[in-house]
Amino acid sequence: MLFAIIMAGGSGTRFWPRSRRNRPKQLLNLHGDATMLQQTVARIAPLVAPERVLIITGADQAEATRAQLPDLPAENVIAEPCPRDTAPCVGLAAQIVARRDPEGTMIVMPADHVIQPIDTFLATVKAAVAVIDADPSALVTFGIKPTRPETGYGYIERGELLETRDGVAVNRVVQFREKPDRDTAERFLASGNFAWNSGIFLWRAKTILGEIERHRPQLGAALNRVGASIGTPGEADVLAFEFPRMERTPIDKAVMEKAENVKVLEVRYDWNDVGDWRALKTLIEADGSGNTIQGDVIARDTTNSIILSNDGGLIATLGLDDVVIVQAGKATLVARRDQLDKLKGLVESLDERGYGSYL
Repeated sequence: MLFAIIMAGGSGTRFWPRSRRNRPKQLLNLHGDATMLQQTVARIAPLVAPERVLIITGADQAEATRAQLPDLPAENVIAEPCPRDTAPCVGLAAQIVARRDPEGTMIVMPADHVIQPIDTFLATVKAAVAVIDADPSALVTFGIKPTRPETGYGYIERGELLETRDGVAVNRVVQFREKPDRDTAERFLASGNFAWNSGIFLWRAKTILGEIERHRPQLGAALNRVGASIGTPGEADVLAFEFPRMERTPIDKAVMEKAENVKVLEVRYDWNDVGDWRALKTLIEADGSGNTIQGDVIARDTTNSIILSNDGGLIATLGLDDVVIVQAGKATLVARRDQLDKLKGLVESLDERGYGSYL
């Protein structure tokens, strides 16, 4: 059976002040009529029934996550005792899937992507499942065709074409590359052999567990101890003990960069990882002055800006260009758009400055 694993953690920094520790961006309604988490669950629903959808989230966010997804069994929202990056997250989910279905296949998706059209996404998932059915030892990753020399994404270098599944090219992965500088990103784009790393994966649960054991044996052993406790009275205690002691590492570095049988599908759908407030420029139609506006806003002689009032208060601007202003939860962010890469550091400094209540 196919299971959907939706990674829904986060510290709520990049969309501050709307996002907070207990309400990171996947729990926000940034685009459309539903939250990003709800959109992610709905996107995979034609292929995966609610009982086979697992949400891995933080302890601070578990209650709000369950409230947003009433059709999911409550036990399918799994709270990590603490953040440990994606390798322990994926491993924990794989242990649960393997005990529900020893031959289970799992698609792993972040909860905060915008993907359109849905039919094309589902066709790509079906193609990936077919790849795994034919080669259960493979690890499949979804690559995005680059449209610009982006320095904020990791890249996947494609090797030879292995096959084509329903029009979707399947290539051998040569290597994963970290976020490049501008010159390197331009070379990647010009070569035509690189895809953006979307962070979406598909594999058999037992295969990824075996790869974790092979490449990160201590992490694999800890995950096996957690797995052995699932369904027992001591399950919660074992998870609470083992998880904080696990290595904090992403699945890319822990496994994908080292595994031998990794394949990449270059997808055909439109993809946006909604990294920070600047992403709204591509999701919401701008006004005649290039401004993206939500709520009560009067923008006079203001251009190319993102202005959102979420508390019902009025924001009035005069003579501004290329700025971001967000009012939410008794806090207001005012920043130049080109400075948003520093927002995480600013938000993380609030606690030490005595403003922890705004986190």
